[in-house]
Amino acid sequence: MYKVDLNSDLGEGALCDADIIPLITGANVACGFHAGDSILMDKTIDLCKAEGVALGAHPGYPDKENFGRTKMNVTARDVYDFTLYQIGAMGALAKAKGVKLEHVKPHGAMYNMAAKSHELSLAIANAVRDYDSNLILLALSGSKMIKAAKQVGIRYASEVFADRAYEADGTLRARTLEGSMITDENEAIERVIRMVKEGRVRAYTGEDICLEAHSVCVHGDSAKALDFVKALNLAFKENGIETVKLSEAIK
Repeated sequence: MYKVDLNSDLGEGALCDADIIPLITGANVACGFHAGDSILMDKTIDLCKAEGVALGAHPGYPDKENFGRTKMNVTARDVYDFTLYQIGAMGALAKAKGVKLEHVKPHGAMYNMAAKSHELSLAIANAVRDYDSNLILLALSGSKMIKAAKQVGIRYASEVFADRAYEADGTLRARTLEGSMITDENEAIERVIRMVKEGRVRAYTGEDICLEAHSVCVHGDSAKALDFVKALNLAFKENGIETVKLSEAIK
């Protein structure tokens, strides 16, 4: 039996969060910088607690105008401060409700820039460790963030994407480029099943690349997010894949 975490980026203002949460095992909750605010964070934590869904902080750049998807000229110290500040905010709200944070997953441009930058990755990994060394850093499979997590001695989980195209080097194809999103539901599901069972995916340019799939991300802000999560769960059952919390998926 294969085991994988199914996560979604939530608390970003989408209307279907309450419907998606019962169908996933991990939630990455926006911490107010790229989307959301303290009220939405509070509500999302309640929903996750009620459904027993693992809670993660989803820190991003201070860029609500562009949903945190614009590359910013930032230093490693900036990224450390952004990350620690947002984890702290989420952690405080969660603690008040008797909920423990399980993981941290950077968002958008922060995630993609750190995937290629050792300096930025190290800043994120250090912020996670300095807040709580038991947290799991959820990061792109094979990225600099995975290496940074190993370097600072924290747990990590390798993430793959259901709806994103990959470049030959294992990074995600930029959203500004043609073919960056996988819009065909059947194709996306076939790709995910192969990533989980074979550890491989076809890059945009045709090459097969290797990856590790501890967790599969479905973006909660997409138009068909709810339908896709339902279809993906069905496909997992049909292919002998069990969805589990991140802490179990990395064992």
